[in-house]
Amino acid sequence: LQKLIHLLQATDDPLIQEQALITLSNSAAFSVNQDIIRNLDGLSVIGRMLSNCIPKVKEKALNALNNLSMNVKNQEEIQVYITQVCRTVESAPLNSDVQLAGLRLLTNMSVTSDYHQKMINSIPCFLHLLSEGTERTQIQVLKVLVNLSANPSMTIHLLRAQV
Repeated sequence: LQKLIHLLQATDDPLIQEQALITLSNSAAFSVNQDIIRNLDGLSVIGRMLSNCIPKVKEKALNALNNLSMNVKNQEEIQVYITQVCRTVESAPLNSDVQLAGLRLLTNMSVTSDYHQKMINSIPCFLHLLSEGTERTQIQVLKVLVNLSANPSMTIHLLRAQV
């Protein structure tokens, strides 16, 4: 895992980045690896890949963070990327793999109400995706909206959203 993280930092080759992110994502399926990746500063290395302009690299970074977000300590670090992930969801092509990967990460990050406030500005986008997206996109958006709606302090933001 340490070598993969170092490789991800050291290369600008999108194919190598993509493969390293896939391997890290698969490794994150095991909870012990989630802690190791966090302790090796892997979350910030993967988080920096969200700024990559290659859609496949961005998608794989979102997938890796999604798998890593199943850990509460990891969520505490991943939460700094929520605003960026929301912007990515808003700017990605409709129904794209990048958009869906971002929505999956937001779903995991919205299971508890800890980070709902960081998603408020994206509620109009979520509602737009609900009306314009394909069934796959709609299902992912609904998961985020259901999580947000479970928080009473989000009610006013959900009801006042301009669509």
